[in-house]
Amino acid sequence: MNTVQTAAALTAVQIHADHGSARRLGTWTTARAFRVRARRSRVVIDLRSPQIPDGDIEVDLDLDHATITLLVAEETVIDQRELAWTGRGKVKQTYHHNPGGTGRRVRLAGQARHGEVRVHSGGIARLSAMRTREYLADARRAHAHGGTPTLDDPARSA
Repeated sequence: MNTVQTAAALTAVQIHADHGSARRLGTWTTARAFRVRARRSRVVIDLRSPQIPDGDIEVDLDLDHATITLLVAEETVIDQRELAWTGRGKVKQTYHHNPGGTGRRVRLAGQARHGEVRVHSGGIARLSAMRTREYLADARRAHAHGGTPTLDDPARSA
């Protein structure tokens, strides 16, 4: 791995949403660290991209009455031990059983006040990406240029 990839992987990507929504779908980053600040908002982050270097993914959360949805690969393991809860909230996982705990690890840290973390993997992650305006624009672009949309599955090349 070269130094440009290493620096990008260590720099935390900032995502801020206040009374709104934020979506980062498809192949949008090469970072492995994210800082998400959301207040009364909905945030969707796609972590399925092959552009993200190997290793653990760190997601530092500060949620206040907010929901974050993580789109991950099927074999991903979610580590939520460093996530502190105040009030109601939990991590909801729709995943395929991974008894060996193999695969990429996503570490959740920070705090959630009356918040919720949803983890979609596999086909559910694809469906979540497909029901967005961004996917519709990607499908229209792909149709106009004779390709296939890649937002639903970032590992597929255009």
